[in-house]
Amino acid sequence: MRKSLQSALLATLVLAGFNLSAIAADGHKSDKPASTDDAGSSNGFHLPPLPADAHVSQSTSVDGRSLKYTVTVGSLPVRDDKGTITAEVVFTAYTMPGKDRPVTFAVNGGPGASSVYLNFGAIGPKKVSFGVEGDTPSAPATLHDNPGTWLGFTDLVFIDPVGTGYSRALVDDKEATKQFYSTDNDIKYLSRIVYDWLVKNGRMTSRKYLVGESYGGFRGPRITDYLQTQLGVAMNGLVLLSPYLDSAASNDENVSPLPWMLTLPSIAAAHLEREHKLTDAAMAPIIEYTRGEYATDLMKGRSDPQATDRVVSKVTELTGLDPLFVKRSGGRLETQAYLREVYRAEGKLGSRYDSNVTAWDPFPYAPHQQTGDPILNGIIAPTTSAMVNFVTQTVGWKYDGRYNALSYDVNKLWHEDDDANQGSVSQLREAVANDPGLRVLIAHGWDDLSCPFMASVLIVDQMPEMGDPTRVQVKEYAGGHMFYAREDSQSALSHDVRALYGVK
Repeated sequence: MRKSLQSALLATLVLAGFNLSAIAADGHKSDKPASTDDAGSSNGFHLPPLPADAHVSQSTSVDGRSLKYTVTVGSLPVRDDKGTITAEVVFTAYTMPGKDRPVTFAVNGGPGASSVYLNFGAIGPKKVSFGVEGDTPSAPATLHDNPGTWLGFTDLVFIDPVGTGYSRALVDDKEATKQFYSTDNDIKYLSRIVYDWLVKNGRMTSRKYLVGESYGGFRGPRITDYLQTQLGVAMNGLVLLSPYLDSAASNDENVSPLPWMLTLPSIAAAHLEREHKLTDAAMAPIIEYTRGEYATDLMKGRSDPQATDRVVSKVTELTGLDPLFVKRSGGRLETQAYLREVYRAEGKLGSRYDSNVTAWDPFPYAPHQQTGDPILNGIIAPTTSAMVNFVTQTVGWKYDGRYNALSYDVNKLWHEDDDANQGSVSQLREAVANDPGLRVLIAHGWDDLSCPFMASVLIVDQMPEMGDPTRVQVKEYAGGHMFYAREDSQSALSHDVRALYGVK
């Protein structure tokens, strides 16, 4: 499960989490004795308190309309069964005046990613450039108005899980792993944060929505189900961006055709895009081939000597790859091998998050890829710089601790509970069955090889309709894991989300 979870990261994690060693290195250990009521007083070390909630008024322009809103950066405590504060979760909220405005909670993935990518990349009122071909880490991390923001029709609350952003555990790594870095407890405390924010802000009667990206898409159905059945809070809608819903779909590479079925359409889509031929109509026969003849021929194996030849011929046609490379792989294209092969003549690598985003390969003659992912290597600097400046300078939430846009430490400490391999499909089905008013949009980029769209297509096709087959929809857009970084795809996503929210 761990290998699968790590491959489903919004980003491969490259920053340390807020652990004991980081506390010592940053000089945050206090000599002042803490009272029994102080956060962190029971864990053998003490942290300076987080600042009080800070607010600032801003505006953004969308389609010629000026939106005036309030930004709040603040924190909510996490308590254990005894009432002791064991962590503090930092959030960024954007709210506008108006009666009956919905509120949307946003969480990213990893595990170990903060919510900055959804905030400054997808749906917040401001945006920083990252994640597309040509973006560079050293470019100015300048925020500009986001034409694809959802703020025009919903308030937004971005949640940073413990160990990401400025959110922090107040217990040691062993206890934090138990309380926060595990599949089940992660869902429980994040659901409680949603509940507590609603209570604190008097929004329990508002319409409520949840958006989760990547592993946040794994979280989404589970949080929705837990809120429904345990905390008494019902979501009106659920948006899953590039979600990681079922690890089992890609685990068995020895017999099942599924691992190859999931990635082939995305590889074919990337090839079509390079030829400027990518359309829904062009993808339709590829999807049908994948779920039909391709799957059947893979399953035949040596029982049909011509099956492999048919696969190799068709896969070569669909991908534009060297026929010898396809033949040696038996038409089963391993992701990282493909990402080196497709740009080998140029001395570059493709990204598993969007194979048409490339970087130079610093070790082109090595037998295996020796460097990080092109997208992941490029997104941490602009997002971290933009967020730290925004929080500490623009909003004035003055804190000098380290901001973790991504955390390797959280990911390494992550513990999968017994039911983690079952994914979140069961909770998705149950949440939809429990509430006939719940609507779900699952959105993918065609080129994403980390969380390929074909997995969601197959998953939803196996779900019962439960009255209205349109209540759970899968949509695809040009681009990869962060397809919203492309202006046209972000605009199309915004259009589909507005329909989910019932906004004209």
